[in-house]
Amino acid sequence: MSSPSPLPTPTQNVVLDTSKLPASTSSSVWDRVSKWVSDNKALVYTIAGVAVVVTSAGVVYYLNDSSKPASSSSSAPKKSKNQRRKEKKKAEDEKKTKTASVQDESSAKKAEEPAEEIPEVDEATVGQLSEETRKEYAAKLKAAGNKAYGAKDYHKAIDLYGRAIICKPDPVFYSNRAACYNVLLNWDKVVEDTSAALAMDSEYVKALNRRAIAYEHLGKYSEALLDFTASCIIDGFSNDVSRNSLERLLKKVAEQKSKAILDARTKKLPSATFVSNYLQSFRPQPLPEGLEETVELSEDSGKALLRKGLVAMGHKTGEGYEEAAASFEKALEAGELADFEALALNMRATFTYLGGNATRALEDLNKSVEIQPSLVQSYIKRASLHLELGNKDAAGDDFELAITHNKDDPDIYYHRAQLHFILGEFAEAAKDYQKSIDLDRSFIFSHIQLGVTQYKMGSVASAMATFRRSVKNFEEVPDVYNYYGELLLDQQNYAEAIEKFDKAVEMEKQSKPMGINVLPLINKALALFQWKHDFQEAENLCQKALIIDPECDIAVGTMAQLLLQQGKVSQALKYFERAAELARTEAEIINAISYAEATRTQLEVQEKYPQLAARLNAMGAMGAGGPPGM
Repeated sequence: MSSPSPLPTPTQNVVLDTSKLPASTSSSVWDRVSKWVSDNKALVYTIAGVAVVVTSAGVVYYLNDSSKPASSSSSAPKKSKNQRRKEKKKAEDEKKTKTASVQDESSAKKAEEPAEEIPEVDEATVGQLSEETRKEYAAKLKAAGNKAYGAKDYHKAIDLYGRAIICKPDPVFYSNRAACYNVLLNWDKVVEDTSAALAMDSEYVKALNRRAIAYEHLGKYSEALLDFTASCIIDGFSNDVSRNSLERLLKKVAEQKSKAILDARTKKLPSATFVSNYLQSFRPQPLPEGLEETVELSEDSGKALLRKGLVAMGHKTGEGYEEAAASFEKALEAGELADFEALALNMRATFTYLGGNATRALEDLNKSVEIQPSLVQSYIKRASLHLELGNKDAAGDDFELAITHNKDDPDIYYHRAQLHFILGEFAEAAKDYQKSIDLDRSFIFSHIQLGVTQYKMGSVASAMATFRRSVKNFEEVPDVYNYYGELLLDQQNYAEAIEKFDKAVEMEKQSKPMGINVLPLINKALALFQWKHDFQEAENLCQKALIIDPECDIAVGTMAQLLLQQGKVSQALKYFERAAELARTEAEIINAISYAEATRTQLEVQEKYPQLAARLNAMGAMGAGGPPGM
C-alpha cells in the first residue's frame, strides 16, 4: 500500500546547459540521459522538448539541449569593434529595463493578491461548519502547516496540523505533527500521534517508522522491533533504511541480552560434540613419562589430579570432559607439579577456552610458555586464542615461535593451515596441510582438510580424489565419510551424500556405543530437507541427535531453522532461545539472540497484523537464511 507523502520533499533543480559542454558531448544529450538514467535507476519523460529526469530520491534534473548551430553567412559584412561594443551595451541596457519592468509588474501583482487566509477554528466552533467546509479548512491548514514546517517553525506547524485534525482527522495530519515532535525530541508525543495515524491506516509505513524510532529512544526495543518489522514486510524488505534500522536494533537488543546471559552464566563446557571436535584436532598423545598409571602417586597430589584429568579426557563423553576440567583446576590448586606445571596450565587453559573465557585461558598459556618454552602445544593453542580475539599477527608469530622449538611437529602446520583457511588464504592452507601430512600421514584430519581446501579453491576433481584416497586409507574412520558426504551434498549429489552419512552413523555406533559425534545425523537431516523437503524425517534425525547429545548447539540451531521453514514459529523460538543458552562466546550468543528476537517479533506481527502474516510467509522473508542481514 502506498501512503501519501505527509510532507513535501524539497526539489533540487539542476540545469545542465549543454552549450557549455564540448561539441562531442552536447551533440547527443539523450545518450547522456540514457546512461545517467541507467546508472541511477531514474524515470525519464519530456516536457516541451526538455529531458526531465526524476530520481528515486525525488530529485529533479532538467537536461536542456540548448546548443544549436548558429546561422552564418559568408557574404555578411563584418562589423567594426566599436560597432559591436555599442550594440552589446544597447542590448544590456534593454535587458535591464525589461527586467526592472517585469519585477515592478510582479511586485504590483503580489501586492494586489491578498495572502491566503488561515482558517480560525477550534473544537468549540468546528461543529458549526459543514462537512465540505471542514475538508476545505483542513486542506488549507495542512498546507500552512507544511509551510511552517519547511520554515522550521515547528511549534506553529504543530498548532496548524492540530487544527487540521479538528476539522478532519486524517492519518497524514497526525503523522506530519509527529514529524514536528520528532524534531523537538518529544518521543511520547511522537508515539501518541503515530499511533493515532496507524489506528486509521495500519499499513502507513512512514508512521510505523517514526513510531519505531520514538520507541527506540524511549528504550522500548521490543515495540520498536515490531514496528520496523511490520514496515519491512509492507515494503517487501525493499526499503534499505527500514531494513538497516531493523538489523541495527536487532543487534542492539541482542548485545544487551547477551551481557545479561554472560553475567548470569556459571562456568560450563559446551556440548560433548563440540569439545570432541576441538580436542581431536590435536594428535593423541600418550600419558607423559612420570604420570603413567603404573606410577604410584598420592591421590590428592597435583600430579595425580593431572593424570586423572588426562585419563578422563580419553573417555570422550560429556561427563568425562567435566571431570577433566575439574581435575586440571584442582591439580593447579594442589601444586607441587614440578615439571608438569606447564602442562597443567595448558590443559586448564584448553577447558577454560572451551568454556568461552578466552582472556583467562590466554593468561594460563602465557604462564605455560614462560615455564616451559619447549611445550609447542601452548604456542599452538595461544595462536588460536589470538585469532579468536582478532589478532592474526600475534597468531602468526606464535606459530613461528613453535617452529623454532620443534620444526617437525605436524600439529604446528595443521593448525597454521587452519588459520590460513579461516582467513581465506587457501593456497597457503593447502601447503601447510600437505606439510602436516608429510610429517605424519596417520592423522586423518590433515587429509580431510586438504580435500576441503582444494574444493574451496575450485579444484573439485583434486578434492574428490583426495577424499577417495582417504576413504581407502582410513576406511574405519567415520569422520572421513561424514566430510566426504558434506562435499557431495554441496554438489547436490544427494543420494551418494546420504549413503556416506549413513555409513558414518553406523561406524559411530560401533566405535562409540553412545554415538557421541552426532554431526552425520544432522548432515543427513539437512540432505533430506534439501533433496526431498522431508521435514518430518529431518526433524526426527535432529531429535535423535539431541537425545544422544542434548547440548549440541548445531542440532538445536538446525531444528530451529527446520521449524521456521514450516511456519512453526512458536516452536522455532524455543529452539533459538535454547541456542542462545548453549552458545559459547558472546558473538555466538548475540547471533542466537538475534534469531530469537526476529522470530519473536514475527510471532507478534502475526498476532497484531494478521493481514501481514500471509504476506510474510509468501515472501519467505524469515526463512532458513535467517532474518534480513543475519
